Amino acid sequence: MYAAEVALREADRSKFVRLAGKRVSRAMNDIRLIGNLSNRSNYDYTEEDVARIFRALADEVLACRKKFNVASKKQTKPRFELD
Repeated sequence: MYAAEVALREADRSKFVRLAGKRVSRAMNDIRLIGNLSNRSNYDYTEEDVARIFRALADEVLACRKKFNVASKKQTKPRFELD
């Protein structure tokens, strides 16, 4: 790899780490807030409501995981390079 490519990959890594930290922290906080809805003295809900919430969250996490799996498979394909 050339020095410019290394620098670009380091910049991409830095951006990923920065954005992932913010986005995952925000998602975790939002999940905690969803947990606050469990207080029966403040909210009225059914077990079906709860099941639908967790099904929606699980589906979204699975879709996100699939995106990473697809991206990982794309990176492992053989590449042709002339040095």
